[in-house]
Amino acid sequence: MNQPIIKALVGFVQLLIVMGIIIFVPAWTLDYWQAWIFLAAFFVPALVITIYLMKNDPKLLERRTTAGPGAEQERSQNIIQALAALAFIAMFIVSALDHRFGWSTVPAYVTALGDVLVIVGFYFVFLVFKENTFASGTIEVVAEQRVISTGPYALVRHPMYIGALVMLVGVPLALVSWWGLLAIIPMTIVLIFRLLDEEKFLAKNLAGYSDYQSKVRYHLFPLIW
Repeated sequence: MNQPIIKALVGFVQLLIVMGIIIFVPAWTLDYWQAWIFLAAFFVPALVITIYLMKNDPKLLERRTTAGPGAEQERSQNIIQALAALAFIAMFIVSALDHRFGWSTVPAYVTALGDVLVIVGFYFVFLVFKENTFASGTIEVVAEQRVISTGPYALVRHPMYIGALVMLVGVPLALVSWWGLLAIIPMTIVLIFRLLDEEKFLAKNLAGYSDYQSKVRYHLFPLIW
């Protein structure tokens, strides 16, 4: 087993542990069945995608494992990634505290919908990975990289972020919290700043990206923006 695969598996386990901590410690109970179902809805698709990349696109897997605030080359992206990480963690903590103190009353069908949204979000991400082997976790241009304009990229410039937003909406609902949805606001703002910065970088450093921008008008939401 080579180093990138080992790194991906270690990162997978670390993420599982961290998410367990930021959910069950604030909730102060393991008797939180919605959280256990959510973890399955989150990590089963994540594991499937990881295995798929191991077999079909190990170079993309390697690029994805370098994601995070410290991996970015631009200071602005370091800040954006750090803010995104804080908002992401806050979403889980607020949702778990909501469950602990009973701030929200979320119907069971809404909780189930949240789990479905998490899975659907991962499916969008999978479609992006399948279409774009250059979908790095950091903003960069690698050797032989080209503009991808097929599949979901024919509709919007950043289809993976759609999947991320769908997933993020699902997380608080799956964890039985309305208040956790508030974290969507800073997450969306940070995401917009990131994608605009990314487009500026790609237009400058990736041949053909400016032409792609003129052909695909929408950044994130088809027919809207």
